[in-house]
Formats: sequence, structure tokens, C-alpha cells
Amino acid sequence: MLEQKVKEAIVDELKRQAQLRPNDLKVAQDGHKIHVNGDIDLDDLTMVVIGSIAGGP
Repeated sequence: MLEQKVKEAIVDELKRQAQLRPNDLKVAQDGHKIHVNGDIDLDDLTMVVIGSIAGGP
């Protein structure tokens, strides 16, 4: 259950970042694999993962 929440949080955050910067980041998901091309804001991604573990929104 926790593992699934973290996976979803990572994918959702990467897609969010890609929507904000479509020229800098491309994200495509194929089943259990995700293809990422570009720069990722690691601070934002880390906060989302921590929030998913802590039970945040």
C-alpha cells in the first residue's frame, strides 16, 4: 500500500513538473515503466515523496 502511494506520488509530481515546463521536461508512462527526459526539480519531488509517506495530500 505505501509502495503504491509513493509510486503514484512520484509519477504525479513528474507529470506536474512536465506540465509546468513542457519545453524542459518530457514524461511518458508505459505500464510500470516511466520515461523521463529533462531536468527534474529534486526538492519538489522529495517533498512530494515525504508527504506521501507521512500521509499528506
